[in-house]
Amino acid sequence: MRYQAPLNELNFALRTHGKLADVLQLPAAQELELDADTVAAVLDEAAKFAEQSWAHTNRTGDVHGVKLADGKVHTHADLAAAYRQFCEAGWAGLRAPAEFGGQGLPAVVSAACEEMWCAANLSLSLLPMLTLGAIDAIRKHGSAEQQAAYLPKMCAGQWSGTMNLSEPNAGSDLAHVATQAAPDGNGAYRITGQKIFITWGEQELTENIVHLVLARLPDAAAGVQGISLFIVPKFLLNADGSLGARNAVHAVGLEHKLGIHASPTCTMQFDGATGYLVGRAGKGLAYMFTMMKAARLNVGIEGHAVAERAYQNARAYAAERVQGAIDGRDVAIIAHPDVRRMLAVQKATLAAQRALYLRAAALFDLAEGLADNVARKQAERELDFFIPIIKAWLTDNGVLLTNLAIQIYGGAGYVEESGVAQLMRDVRITPIYEGTNGIQAADLAGRKTTGNQGALPLKLLAEGKTLADALAPTLAHALRQAIALAEQSVAHIVDYSQRQPATEGSPFGENTGFAAHAYLQQMGATLGAIELARAYLAAADALAGKQENLFGAAFYHAQQHTAQAYFAHVLPQAAGWAAQVAAVQGLADVPQDWY
Repeated sequence: MRYQAPLNELNFALRTHGKLADVLQLPAAQELELDADTVAAVLDEAAKFAEQSWAHTNRTGDVHGVKLADGKVHTHADLAAAYRQFCEAGWAGLRAPAEFGGQGLPAVVSAACEEMWCAANLSLSLLPMLTLGAIDAIRKHGSAEQQAAYLPKMCAGQWSGTMNLSEPNAGSDLAHVATQAAPDGNGAYRITGQKIFITWGEQELTENIVHLVLARLPDAAAGVQGISLFIVPKFLLNADGSLGARNAVHAVGLEHKLGIHASPTCTMQFDGATGYLVGRAGKGLAYMFTMMKAARLNVGIEGHAVAERAYQNARAYAAERVQGAIDGRDVAIIAHPDVRRMLAVQKATLAAQRALYLRAAALFDLAEGLADNVARKQAERELDFFIPIIKAWLTDNGVLLTNLAIQIYGGAGYVEESGVAQLMRDVRITPIYEGTNGIQAADLAGRKTTGNQGALPLKLLAEGKTLADALAPTLAHALRQAIALAEQSVAHIVDYSQRQPATEGSPFGENTGFAAHAYLQQMGATLGAIELARAYLAAADALAGKQENLFGAAFYHAQQHTAQAYFAHVLPQAAGWAAQVAAVQGLADVPQDWY
């Protein structure tokens, strides 16, 4: 399947939504002497790499998958070569900290590159993504000795990282983690238990694997308060840092999955494996959420990226496939209004998603790099609000938009040879892993919305009111109407939380639970509209000569058409979600045995 990195769209979105100018003023970017031209050059090289070195391996990995034999996971040679090239070109350390050998580029630049890598080969992109999350966790919570021992090799991509949370009886509810960590008398621990659904838990592409494992000490409290975090390397390290003996952790099974066949999803057995406590005992879940927050942003990008590739191929197919006639002349199916409707929904939604994930990625940079404490805390609060929206809205849409691609292909899309069927199988995992989308919705509808009477979402919505004042009347009316409905939904969520407050067994009442999914979908659609209003006005300024015309008139006119299509065919869905938020009693009154 073809893939062409959307470079102009990415560069435009970085400037318009990704707060690139603000990020480049941060001390870390200033120290690197990073500017917009350098960022554009990085994206250009990332695009070439994605298109030329990774994209062609996507089908190969899907067909051949991975195999477990003699305790080793075997990956197709083409993917092994692609990962080796990735590391040799320096991409593994793009966002990794410079003090440990990484390049230290901003998260927002890395996110734009990750879109291209995920679109090129989702399965393979998961390996460096998880490694980067493990780097973040060790850098923020590990000891100086742990950082020195593990991070340089991880930043180079020579060693990988994994996240070991789930167990047979502890999936979304990690309070039931049963893996044990017993002190060995020498400052380390013996880790015993089984973890499931561990992405890239075993492989031969890297020299070592640094497993981050949640486990309980013998005297640990019950529930999540008793969970600690441990580093459990595949190979133990000698005193000089070289690889030593094989640790007692092995893959004992591979899942046979619907999609992402080239990514080994492992059952990992820890048989008294040597592990090292990270930070303080009992803080494991909090430390792991350092990794989880970035992972949820990345999963949103995954859903978006696969849908982008599906859209590109559906658009090409629609332009080539001749079927039907108009005015006695045979035409390609793109001439038919319903096909163009589906393409419009894909293109416009993708633009809104790209704007939102880049805004969130920029907030990562600002929350870490701003000197002013008040501004830094505000960026962190906004980031926390955006994360469940990015994870859930982009992945739910990833499935819907990829499904539209199959519909455009028709019967050809339902057969594997088209390639779009693989994209549908691959993208389907994204609403599930790293916290199901139902959990994301509950997270959003909880304290992230109800804190301070909904002040944060109302502040974000107020940005749209200011933008609406400069829009054409039709667009302005649609945006103001959507914002008014979103404000009403915020009020409903706050009201539900007050009428049915949190209890020991539930973080919120039943009404909030019934409304949460619709509320998240509505907020995603509305905040996406606000960002596309921003894009529309930026394009208007470029066309009027009020700002630099970097991409040409045709590009800027296309941005305005994208906003118009979104306001006409995507944003109206928000009214339906708003109605569901308000109508929770229709489910709350139904007895459980009806289901």
